[in-house]
Amino acid sequence: MAPTMTELAELTELRQRIKRIPGLDAAALEAEQIALLGRKGGAITELLKRLPALPPDQRKALGATLNELKLSATALLDARKQELDAARRARAEAVDLTMPARRRWTGAEHPVTRVTDEVLGIFRELGFAVVIGPEVETDWYNFTALNVPADHPAMDMHDTLYLDAPPVEEAPGSGRLLLRTHTSPVQIRTLLTSRPPIRAVMPGWVYRNDPFDPSHAPAFSQIEGLAVDDGISFVDLKATLIHFARRFFSDDTKVRFRPSFFPFTEPSAEMDVGCRICGGVGCPTCKGTGWTEILGCGMVHPNVLRAGGVDPERYTGFAFGMGPHRVTMQRHGIPDIRLLYEGDMRFLTQFLPDSSRGRRGEP
Repeated sequence: MAPTMTELAELTELRQRIKRIPGLDAAALEAEQIALLGRKGGAITELLKRLPALPPDQRKALGATLNELKLSATALLDARKQELDAARRARAEAVDLTMPARRRWTGAEHPVTRVTDEVLGIFRELGFAVVIGPEVETDWYNFTALNVPADHPAMDMHDTLYLDAPPVEEAPGSGRLLLRTHTSPVQIRTLLTSRPPIRAVMPGWVYRNDPFDPSHAPAFSQIEGLAVDDGISFVDLKATLIHFARRFFSDDTKVRFRPSFFPFTEPSAEMDVGCRICGGVGCPTCKGTGWTEILGCGMVHPNVLRAGGVDPERYTGFAFGMGPHRVTMQRHGIPDIRLLYEGDMRFLTQFLPDSSRGRRGEP
């Protein structure tokens, strides 16, 4: 028995709807899939549900037609979905030439690196050579040869980071291994391998068991300076460091020297500059004094010269040590040293040269 007029009309409408599937958008496609094949109310599903009530011959003919339509609709729906997915992926991967270019972050020198290079450059102009030394030292180089007594607090574990390694037993630097607490050991190494006149600056990283707070860090850079020659005096020390401060900061930089104590220099002093953050008015960084210490200095102690194989009866010298991180803070008015360790490009970008600001991805 052939399908009834009603069923023929329904089948004709189904075929027309299936033909329109390739032109549907994503939202209409989903709606049409539900309308045709949905478990509840789908047009083909509802017709399939009538089959059991039909006579066998009509059931067979209509069933075959409905299965053909179902397969055709399913194939067209799947094909259209794949087309829409491919188009969506292509749009996502395509370059929209009408959009503004996306700026890219690029590498640049860290402000501490730039300050270190500038400091070294100033001393190279004065005839100082750049010398480096190992970060792992023995306590002889780090303390004993620098006239630091065995009971000095700095030798305790709460200041010094000792390594769990066998002691070195080779003269002259035998002793326990540690991460150097200053770059002063390079002074000894320079004295042992060179003869006066000596003028050298020694950059490098040093390590101390210090808290990480706004003014301290457990690892930081340091620059040591050493000059040894016949007739060097404290006048030479002051003239050299005042020249550096005014060459580095500005010609009108205020400088002062305060008496201090270091085991490896005698006499010893600390050099302050007028606080660059508050302009000398007083702030938390300078502890309300208007001055900020940037380095320690003094005349090389005779015992240090002897440890380096230099005759203190013939030669004298001066030494100094500064922290480029602290100098960078003064140069740029940075109140917290931790900002220099975090690698936050929003902070570091401000130190890029003006000529490169438009090319390095600044917001």
